[in-house]
Amino acid sequence: MSARPTPSRRTVLRGAALTPVAGLGAAACSPGSDRAKRALPTAPVELGAEAEVAEGGAKLYAEHNVVVGRSEDGALKAYSTICTHQQCAANKLEGTRLICPCHGSEFDVLTGEAVVPPATRPLQELPVRAEGGKIVAGPVA
Repeated sequence: MSARPTPSRRTVLRGAALTPVAGLGAAACSPGSDRAKRALPTAPVELGAEAEVAEGGAKLYAEHNVVVGRSEDGALKAYSTICTHQQCAANKLEGTRLICPCHGSEFDVLTGEAVVPPATRPLQELPVRAEGGKIVAGPVA
């Protein structure tokens, strides 16, 4: 006879019920998950009218995984919306703060800097220019 206690039926069933939930959580946070890895522009992409981004403001172009900010002096900056913590696509913009839904990291879209952890590295900067009244971001063709 073993000295170890045998788990109750309730303990075994509870463990069996929680295992799939834990697996889903781990998959959602893993860098290789379908939701996490998003493509960045591989060629120049026309995002929208230059007037959509006010001085000191920002605009999220989620369909392209790009966020564009405009400094007070009128200069445009574009960044990937892929969070540098676990590569989730950040999808919420509050003022000039880009927020990642996976773990709550926040980024300043005027500088790209991570301002709320767990992310500590800045967003990836993308080339951006205004051309014919439109904002164009992504690698130069």
